[in-house]
Amino acid sequence: MKKCKYRLILVVCITLNPEFAFQFIMMLTQIHPKLPMRNKENTKTYYQQVGFAISADYGDYLIIQKDSIEIHFFGFPDLDPLTNYGQVYIRTNDIDQLYQTFQENKVAIHPNAPLAEKPWGQKEFSLLDPDHNLLTFGQPL
Repeated sequence: MKKCKYRLILVVCITLNPEFAFQFIMMLTQIHPKLPMRNKENTKTYYQQVGFAISADYGDYLIIQKDSIEIHFFGFPDLDPLTNYGQVYIRTNDIDQLYQTFQENKVAIHPNAPLAEKPWGQKEFSLLDPDHNLLTFGQPL
């Protein structure tokens, strides 16, 4: 199904603007969100608790990774966490197991976002990191 959907989009793009379509398709390969962090050590500790590994540390710039997910953090010492709107949506192929693992490891689940089936066809839950970046994990129903 996905291949047909993407092929249709490609055909439409090529038909309407072939030069743009080829440039766009050949350029984009991945996305890595960049989120603010007030304290690098707190960020490292939290994300290691939820299963991420530190892949690079450049002083006020940090990169973490788990499986094929990579998140970048930039230093923002004056960040007010209550006004931070950083958000990431991470897809998983076993939402129930991930949720259970977090619960067993005493990772705090967002109080307003426990594991639930959503009307948009996802089963998901969320976490808030120390800087109030919202991490939502989801899987299609």
